Amino acid sequence: MKNNLEYRSVIRLCLLYICFLVPPPYFAHFPHGHCFNSFSNLTIQQQYQISGTVTDSYGPMPGVHVLIKGTNIGTFTDNEGEYFLLVSNKDILVFSYLGFHTRELPVMGRTIMDVQMQSEVTELQEVEVNAGYYTVKEKERTGSISRVTAAEIELQPIVSPLEALQGRMAGVEVVQQNGVPGSAPIIRIRGQNSLRREGNYPLYIIDGVPIISTPITGGSNMYSDGIDPLSTLNLSNIQSIEVLKDADATAIYGSRGANGVVLITTKKGTGYDKKTVVEARWYSGLGTVSNKMELLDTQQYLSIRRTALENDGREANETSDYDLLLWDQNRYTDWQEELFGGTSTITDVNISASGGNATTSFRLGGSYHREDMVFPGDQDYNKITGGLNLNHLSENKKFGLDLAINYGKDISGVMANSSNFIRTAFSLPPNAPSLYNDDGSVHWDEWTYSAWDNPIAGIVHRKAMDEGYNLLANLGLSYQLFSDLTFKLNTGYTHLDREYRAFLSKDQYNPEAQESAEHSSIATQRDRKSWILEPQLVYTKKVGNGTIDGLLGATFQQSKNMTLSILGTGYISESLLGDLSAAESANVDIDEITEYKYNALFARLGYNYQRKYFLNLTGRRDGSSRFGPNKRFANFWAVGGAWIFSEEMAVQHQRSFLSFGKLRASYGTTGNDQIADYGYLDAYEATPGPNGLYPTQLTNPDYSWEENKKLEVATELGFIKDRIHLALGWYRNRSSNQLVGYPLPATTGFNTVQANLPATVENRGWELELSTVNLRDKELIWQTTFNISFPQNKLIRYPDIDQSSYANRYRVGHPLNIGLLYQYNGVDPETGLYSVVDVNGDERYDYEDRKVIKHLGRQYFGGVGNNLSYKELSFSFLCEFVKQNGYPNYMGLPGQKNVQTAAFYNNWQNGNNPDIQNVSESYNASLAYDLFYQSGQSLTDASYIRLKTVSLSYDLPNRPLKKIGLNGCKIFVQAQNLLTITGYKGLNVAFPGGNSIPSLRTITIGAQFNL
Repeated sequence: MKNNLEYRSVIRLCLLYICFLVPPPYFAHFPHGHCFNSFSNLTIQQQYQISGTVTDSYGPMPGVHVLIKGTNIGTFTDNEGEYFLLVSNKDILVFSYLGFHTRELPVMGRTIMDVQMQSEVTELQEVEVNAGYYTVKEKERTGSISRVTAAEIELQPIVSPLEALQGRMAGVEVVQQNGVPGSAPIIRIRGQNSLRREGNYPLYIIDGVPIISTPITGGSNMYSDGIDPLSTLNLSNIQSIEVLKDADATAIYGSRGANGVVLITTKKGTGYDKKTVVEARWYSGLGTVSNKMELLDTQQYLSIRRTALENDGREANETSDYDLLLWDQNRYTDWQEELFGGTSTITDVNISASGGNATTSFRLGGSYHREDMVFPGDQDYNKITGGLNLNHLSENKKFGLDLAINYGKDISGVMANSSNFIRTAFSLPPNAPSLYNDDGSVHWDEWTYSAWDNPIAGIVHRKAMDEGYNLLANLGLSYQLFSDLTFKLNTGYTHLDREYRAFLSKDQYNPEAQESAEHSSIATQRDRKSWILEPQLVYTKKVGNGTIDGLLGATFQQSKNMTLSILGTGYISESLLGDLSAAESANVDIDEITEYKYNALFARLGYNYQRKYFLNLTGRRDGSSRFGPNKRFANFWAVGGAWIFSEEMAVQHQRSFLSFGKLRASYGTTGNDQIADYGYLDAYEATPGPNGLYPTQLTNPDYSWEENKKLEVATELGFIKDRIHLALGWYRNRSSNQLVGYPLPATTGFNTVQANLPATVENRGWELELSTVNLRDKELIWQTTFNISFPQNKLIRYPDIDQSSYANRYRVGHPLNIGLLYQYNGVDPETGLYSVVDVNGDERYDYEDRKVIKHLGRQYFGGVGNNLSYKELSFSFLCEFVKQNGYPNYMGLPGQKNVQTAAFYNNWQNGNNPDIQNVSESYNASLAYDLFYQSGQSLTDASYIRLKTVSLSYDLPNRPLKKIGLNGCKIFVQAQNLLTITGYKGLNVAFPGGNSIPSLRTITIGAQFNL
């Protein structure tokens, strides 16, 4: 009896082994009701008829190809999805259809075999999308959420993850103003809501932990807007980036989500009971500035200068016309090439290991990124990161733990404060002297009598280092109290610290000025610390044909910011720079410590009925320390709904064409508290002398939250078995109760006081997203994505704007991003100079005369992407397009000692073009030229189409790789900003009129190894 029991136990174990460890499709795909012939009645070669019905999630599928593997014998399903075929016991049937996954199923004696096909696009609809406090299936979401994944991010040779969003998301503008690595891009989600620039930053959340999204300032002003707080992240460690846009998606974040939410999720382990897998990736390449302006050569420049002297009726003299008399008349230097025409060498190495046992999974990784800068000298940018992600689930599946730790350190060697360096490159005369002497020292002789300093001196003798550390830690705990109730606790801590040190030698000045100059240094420390604690109760319950999802939670958050900047002067030696004890004087320029506290209660109630009707209710009560005691709390809410009408019986018969259809809508309110801390209090600062205070701010404890009311209506459609997917949405956001400075009479001693004004900003627009599967067979796949946005921004209300500090900046009924310009009146035939209209006839030119209003923002923007794969070869590219107006780069008065564009020279025609004013150095010519630049005539079309990314990769065959211990190897080539098509003649078309270099054009090659 004992042996018999042991024998049965062995049989059971064998059956379990077969059922669980043998991979599909051999056993996992046997639907109920399949009929089998007796194996004893069949020989391997004997043929018999098998039949069945092929379906997808919508019903029978006609035209599916059913093929006996390894032969040319096959058939197609009929209009009812049925097939009949002669097979033998050993055969394997291959079921294939365009746009669906191929199925391979063994016959194994069956006479009836029904098969369900799976659409790849349908799988995408089943993807879980991160909505912040909860996840939702793509097809069931009621809010507006856009998403990019690791495949679109990790191979791009960029520093900021936000740059990976360019051209990929409808409604999301990302403008990289500067090609200096680490620069903070401008990001706008459905436009500008606040009159204050600092009131428009979205909320950044990394693994459930919010970070301060404002750029880090106080370092080198080569960073146009400061340093990106996300620059220390490892791009290869990012699993996905979701952007929440409408009220339904953002209201649960309350005031923090007024301008949208950017959710960054890092990668986790490969899963439980997985062997350890090691992935290593390397790429290296070169980068150059993607555009340079076409400027004058030496002879063209000299021609304009000599004509200017003739028009002014004077002879050249060595004091003011050194470029004509003392500098080499045949020398030519392309100063753009000289000052920012270098080649950046880029190297990136990333390695990670992941795996797990039955209850715990992990992922451990690190990376190193280095890139040179395109400026002269040995300036470079280095970044090193490390990350750990640990997930644990108890054996009874009730207790869960998720730990994510990410650490990054970067060091930027960009030159010290030098705001005019880029402008110098397109202003210097082309025959200006050389930068270096023959012995390699800085050349000064021919520069000392000019109005210019040798620009290389600002690099050689202005050293700087900006070093940053960033720690982000998140611990999530969960415990299932009951089958339908779970307790969660989300905790997080962030610490960002940056130290900027600049060493400014007096040798940066010409020798004559060095006698009165001093060595000096700047030391700036910026420290941001924050923590968050969020207990939550999550409830899920099936009720009849529906499901209820509930969430109740609280937020306790606190942050502390510190800025300390010290200026040291009077060093007796350049070698002592940076040692403040050696400075003759050390002055504290900034010493600030601010604290911010934020508490909230939030709730969500979601209900879906038959997976067709969805309702989502969210609410939040926020409390912020940035408001007075009586105004600290506010309530925000949203309601969203969706109807998958393609699930209705009346639509079922149209499934062959309309495979998916959904309508959704949302409305709600969010707030905004992005103002300075302690703004409601009286503020004082210490006088330079001892024991003194002077007031710097008036109290106003009564101002309150800005409020943003968001409305959206959208539809999503799938056609031809989801080979075509279309999403079209309309939105309208109205931001009111604007937090601005209320103007005060001069007699008060203050210009403004913080207050709410009844101004209302409206953003409305259309967004369209389209994805198609153009071609799909066993070896070739071609997919296309397209998105376009038509934003409209308008200030619809601002009482008494003429009396405010914004009177010369905004106009009611127009967008916020406008130019208030003079009306151009042509070239005055009497003076030969540009003229503009003096509207009020007071013989003065001021804002009373600026009646021309031009929109400077984007009129529409979007992107087109294509992905093609053939066997192991993959190719993809993305084009970004923008329609906008912008200013050209200000080149200075034609005729003065600054270079002009080749386009100006061609239009000038040696003074024969009556539409170009006379070249001159006179004061009147300078005034006329400045008025012209501030007129509507100077504005130009700054639209562009940019080949943003191009990628080519090849997966090497697995069989030879396994012989050398590799599970996979991919080689790839990636190009960034390869081509830009535009009629704009300025330097940076993405940021027209700005004195900054554009993003680099890079080409990298690399390899990825899986062990």
